[in-house]
Order: sequence, then C-alpha cells, then structure tokens
Amino acid sequence: MSGFGGFVLRRGIGTVITLLAISVIVYVVFFVTPGNVAQITCGPRCSPEQVHQVAQQLRLDDPLYLRYWHFLQGILVGQDYSTGTSVEHCSAPCLGLSYQGDQQVTQLILTKLPASLSLVFGAMVLWLILGVGTGVLSAWRRGRFTERLLTGITLAGVATPVFVIGLVLMIVVCGQLQLLPFPQYVALTDDPEQWAWNLLLPWLSLALIEAATFARLTRASMLETLAEDHIRTFRAYGVGERSIIGRHALRGAFAPIIALNANNVGSAVGGAVLTETLFGLPGIGQELVHAVNVVDLPVVVGMVLVIGFFVVIANAVADVLYAVADRRVVLA
Repeated sequence: MSGFGGFVLRRGIGTVITLLAISVIVYVVFFVTPGNVAQITCGPRCSPEQVHQVAQQLRLDDPLYLRYWHFLQGILVGQDYSTGTSVEHCSAPCLGLSYQGDQQVTQLILTKLPASLSLVFGAMVLWLILGVGTGVLSAWRRGRFTERLLTGITLAGVATPVFVIGLVLMIVVCGQLQLLPFPQYVALTDDPEQWAWNLLLPWLSLALIEAATFARLTRASMLETLAEDHIRTFRAYGVGERSIIGRHALRGAFAPIIALNANNVGSAVGGAVLTETLFGLPGIGQELVHAVNVVDLPVVVGMVLVIGFFVVIANAVADVLYAVADRRVVLA
C-alpha cells in the first residue's frame, strides 16, 4: 500500500511490534530482580512448605519464558489463576493477580486510571491555551519588553520542578488566600463541578510546566514561519498583522505543536506520579509508588506496561496527526 493509508498501516504494525518488545523487556527486567518473591508474598513467618506452596500457586517454579508466555496469553485471551482455595478466571486483557490480596491487576488499574486521565487531559487543555497563547504573543511582540518578560517566565517554568510549583500553589492559593480547597478527588460522574474545582490546582501545577515548553516551541515555530516569503507577500499586499498571525503563521507552525502535544499526553500519564503523590490523587502514579514499596511485582509490571502503552500510542497518534498536517511526512 502507498499513500496515507499505507503510512497508517506501517505505523500501526510498528506500534504493535514496539508494544510487544516493551512487554518482553519490562517482564524480564522485573522478574529477574533478586529476592524471593514467594517469601515476600507469603510473609516473614511462613514455613518453607508454605513458601513452596505459594511459589507453585504463582508459577514461580516455571522457566521465565514460560511465565512470560502465560502472561502474554492472559493479555490476549485471559487465563485462570489458582488462589489456593479456588480458581479465579481473569478476563482479557489480564495483567495477572496482585500478590497483595489476589486482586486482578487490570481491575486495580481501571479503578485508578480515571483520576490519572482526569489530571492529564484537564492539564492538557490548560497547557495548550497558556503555552500556545504565550508563544504567539511572544513572537508577535518580538524585540519588545513583552517578549523578554514572557521569555523569562517560560525559562523559569521549564527549570522549576512540578512539586515546587505544586507546593507553592497549595501554600498560597489554599493556605494563605483560601481561594481553593485542598484537592480531594471527586469522580466526574459523581459531581462534575466538584471534580473540576478540586482538580484545578493539580491541573495548574502540571500545566505550568508543560506550557513553558509549548510557549518556547510555538515562539520558535512562529518566528520561522513569519520569516517565510509568503508572509512577506501578505504584508506587501496590506494584510493586517493579526490576520497574518492567526490565519497564516499559526497554521504553518501548528504541525510541531500537534506532535509535541500528542507525545506529552502519553508521557504525562507516567510523569504525573509526583503530582498525584503531592495532591493525594488516587491515580496510577500513586498506586505504582505503593506497589514498589510492597514489592508487588505484577502490579508494578502492569502499571509500567499501561504507562508504556499510552506513550507508544500517543507517539503513533502524533505521527499520524503530523502526517495530516504535513503530507510530506507520508512520502518520507
């Protein structure tokens, strides 16, 4: 196949191969780590016979390649797990059972995912508005005090860690000014108004960091586009500066913005660990930290694979959107 359809097909096949490679690497890395998983799962007071029984239940005596095959089989078609007293079926996509409580990892992730997605996509709206708007204004006011001020602010935003911004916002906005309550996650389906009100501060904390990157990219892309010949032609014909900025220059600079945004959405799902921990949001980031602390390997592997899935899918979407914005990518 050739053309745009062939490009999408090739990108889709590459995405599947990448996801498979990530699953192999993540599984091998985590399950060849030192330590007796059966002993950790059973507890320090278990006898050697009990530890051996737990190892059999978890199939830890099987070769690593066979355990990975069962793991991959569970993702594709599901599988049955022995909990000692009964057999539990885990429907596809099955990421295994947690060592702590025999809870299905997929169900655990699904209960935590809405908070993470609420954080990321709400912050995405803010970082696009703030970042693109600041970048356009900075390029428009090039050489003036406004540009120097905005450039300094964006540099400070890029250099400041998210937990510092989050702490400052909580102290000032929630503590001193009392403009917002300390965040307590409320599900969107329960109360949309309280959902947005309680997530506003986490959104700002994450968005201000990302907005600085978008502002710098937008400014650079806008300045490059404004220096092209067709923009000079528009100006020579007397087209207004606002029309040139909004209708022509921004459109030409939008392709890299689309690509960066798709990439950031994927990475932000995994990178929101600090934000979720700081504000106490019950997302996959906070759950991942807990799973690492209790050495719950199936949960850690499942969480990392889900985060990797979002990163890979976001990159694939970025490539497709970039090809839509610039068809030269299809022919490359």
